[in-house]
Amino acid sequence: MLSEDAQAVAEKAKRIYEAELRERLESSDHGRFVCIEPESGDFFLGDSLDRAVNQAIDAHPDRLTHTLRIGHSAALHIGVADR
Repeated sequence: MLSEDAQAVAEKAKRIYEAELRERLESSDHGRFVCIEPESGDFFLGDSLDRAVNQAIDAHPDRLTHTLRIGHSAALHIGVADR
């Protein structure tokens, strides 16, 4: 379960993504990760979750961020694939 602060950050970041980033990023960066720091509006792209998050931490080490996978409903998919 997320803390109230983490939930607020996630909601703000999702609003920023929908209003300002979705159209631009889904056409050019589909499948990559975007980590959004909602207080500044800064966002960080990476080919991996770690890359996007680490860039955000370097820029804003004391702030919470939220990460999305561009063009996907979840940042990560966990499960077993049929073979």
